[in-house]
Amino acid sequence: MQTSALPDLAHTAAKPMHWLATAAAMAGVVALAGLLQPRTATATATASEQRTTTRHGAPAPAPDPAGVDFPLQCGGAGTTVAKQAPGDLDGDGRPETVAVVHCAAGSGTPPGGIYVLTQTSGAAPRVVATLVDPADKKTVGDFAVRDGVVSATLLGYSSLEVPRCCPDQEEQASWRWKGQAFVRSSGELARSV
Repeated sequence: MQTSALPDLAHTAAKPMHWLATAAAMAGVVALAGLLQPRTATATATASEQRTTTRHGAPAPAPDPAGVDFPLQCGGAGTTVAKQAPGDLDGDGRPETVAVVHCAAGSGTPPGGIYVLTQTSGAAPRVVATLVDPADKKTVGDFAVRDGVVSATLLGYSSLEVPRCCPDQEEQASWRWKGQAFVRSSGELARSV
């Protein structure tokens, strides 16, 4: 074994006070990290979108995404509806439901899709539009439905070298019903630091 010509370093002979100071510093870092977390992603609808009524004056129910067969290839893992929000997107007086759905992975952050559901009287809810396809390999962050507009923060990766835990691209996107289709408008791609 080769001996060092340098003097012994302070951390090679740690005393109890050293460990106490280290534990206090780590507790401070963990507490600070908890305070600096991003806002929880939520899906909301405005009060006007929640007041849609049927001919009998009762509120028209928005389609329930439970049991809907989403166009995802999950290899038998099933799907998870991560977020949902109602809103009358096409102005017909009946609410649609916008759902953020991904494969039910045991861990990690699988890419998600954003789907618009509708339901006619007596029929089961069904997917009528795909706003974000999981094949685009995006994760949906913040998500909302307000005043007939669907908006979302889409997270992605600039290359295959970027670790899949840490998206390095963020894009703001929104969709509005115009005529016979949803029209997308996007913000600039932003790279996180």
